[in-house]
Amino acid sequence: MKRIEDVIRRPIINEKSTLLRAAGNQYVFEVDLRANKQEITEAVSTLFGVKVASVNTCVMPGKAKRFGRFIGRSNKWKKAVVTLAEGSVIDFFDKADEVETAEA
Repeated sequence: MKRIEDVIRRPIINEKSTLLRAAGNQYVFEVDLRANKQEITEAVSTLFGVKVASVNTCVMPGKAKRFGRFIGRSNKWKKAVVTLAEGSVIDFFDKADEVETAEA
């Protein structure tokens, strides 16, 4: 069993994840490649104090990168879409939206 802090790497905040959060109470995270759905569920519920309804995962392929005449690849990574139960909200994301609108 891994430490809970090692399972979730960072939240993914982009246009699509923002729409998922607003419409379906879903949050997107980058997670460890070796983490399974049970570990992700436990990590999210422990770190944020919410009840998780379901977790969907997918492994995102690495992109081809070019460094001058050399061609390489970035690493693949795992994305988890976490659906929370009714009434559960992660406050971290809502506070970030309030700060952005206050600055504008």
